[in-house]
Amino acid sequence: MKADILVANSGSASPFNRSVQHDAKRIAILSQAARLFNYKGSRATTLHDIADSLGLTKTSLYYYVKNKEDLIYQCYMGALELHHRDLDEIEKRHAGAMERISGYFLQHFENWLAAQEGRAPHIAALLEIAALKGTQRKHVEASYIGLFKRLREYIRQGVAEGSIGACEPTSTTRAIVGSVDWTFSWLHSIPREKVRTTANEALDIITNGICAGEAPHSPAKLCHESKESVHPEDFNRVEKNRLKQEAFFKTGTRFFNTQGFTGTSLDEIAEHLNVSKGAFYHHIKNKEDLLFHCYNLSLDIIEGIHAQSPQFAGTGLEKAEMTCRRVFYVQNSEEGPLIRYNTITALPMERRRQILKRTDKNNENFGAFLNEGIKDGSVRPINTLIAQHLITGARNAAMDIKRWRSVDSIEDAAIDYFDVFFSGLRPRKNS
Repeated sequence: MKADILVANSGSASPFNRSVQHDAKRIAILSQAARLFNYKGSRATTLHDIADSLGLTKTSLYYYVKNKEDLIYQCYMGALELHHRDLDEIEKRHAGAMERISGYFLQHFENWLAAQEGRAPHIAALLEIAALKGTQRKHVEASYIGLFKRLREYIRQGVAEGSIGACEPTSTTRAIVGSVDWTFSWLHSIPREKVRTTANEALDIITNGICAGEAPHSPAKLCHESKESVHPEDFNRVEKNRLKQEAFFKTGTRFFNTQGFTGTSLDEIAEHLNVSKGAFYHHIKNKEDLLFHCYNLSLDIIEGIHAQSPQFAGTGLEKAEMTCRRVFYVQNSEEGPLIRYNTITALPMERRRQILKRTDKNNENFGAFLNEGIKDGSVRPINTLIAQHLITGARNAAMDIKRWRSVDSIEDAAIDYFDVFFSGLRPRKNS
């Protein structure tokens, strides 16, 4: 089905004006590109796909973009410009910090709904910034950091004026932004008529988590697995090969997380590991194969954490929190890293389905902790599926926390990071 070309709001300008026609086509191209990038990923989406869906020729796209990388760049900058304009309008309407944060959060859902209903262009999810290069990446990152700083200032303002409780502003902002950025992955499963209700239920968790008036909680210390020291000679050949493969996968994960799928080079990884290309390809067939193994290793680790959490925690809320903090620790310590899900669209569809099946099972297990918390009274009555999605988004964004703030203690940083959610899930004393 061909996508309808959106007509830009031109005021009194004639629809036959060439400039108006050019702007309308550009908007339509960026909207359709954003929609396909969000669904298929930039790697799997071709310029031919975009042109064909709009009833255009591929050649005609080159009047508007230089190449696919330029198109990704324009989509990302367009999304960020919209987010900044939204904040401009919110700041005009609201002076209070909590109202500004709430406005930004709800507007994200409204933008998504408007695009699905054809009232506004689609907005690109900022998934593959790492795939951009040179000045394009610098421009996108600068705008994204600027957006982050504006939101963090709202948190700081709220703490100063007393509407927001004491918190670590950078971690809190990063967690909220991570949960918001993740909505693209699950909102499509919500009936359109329930999107606004869902947005308010999600916001309720966030605002209850940061509002002033509740005493901070002191969760139990993480219990780390004790690992006995072993020497290489103690391993048989199978175990040695397993450890080599694990080293490949962890190094690959670091590269994919920081450089994206497109920007990652297998030769560069082999050089980093100080192994020959022959030795490397003995373990890895190609880049897609490496990415698939990176996902499976991360999921193995997360599944192990889910299984261990009940041993160290009592209530459902404690189990959920212990799981998140343990994942955070692995992400940001020598035990990790864990793969970010931003690159999943680079996998072939069959392998993507395999990963998503395992991911869904992990999410179900985590949701079971929250449901257990409602039964035992440690979690207030909430929509656990929404809470699950919010926390999953924050967990995915947690791997680069050291980029945003200095971290002296990973365990303490994990508490700071997830406090907005787990404080928001706990029963309120005044309710």
